[in-house]
Amino acid sequence: MKVTAIIPDDIIQDVKKYTGGKNITDSLIKALNDWLYRQRINHLNNDLKQNPVQFRDDFAADAIRNNRKAV
Repeated sequence: MKVTAIIPDDIIQDVKKYTGGKNITDSLIKALNDWLYRQRINHLNNDLKQNPVQFRDDFAADAIRNNRKAV
């Protein structure tokens, strides 16, 4: 997608510096991907905070370890 955006030069220079991108487009893609990654992690963490993982009552880590050794 082509986008025209007015972004201050100092922000662009910082993004290029910290992402190590080959050009402005590459730098912005890297920065946006990093931001999205962090947002997805934050969303997952919030979901887990609201609905924590629960093990079954009959869960035993030793049984899982023994199953893996048998393979």
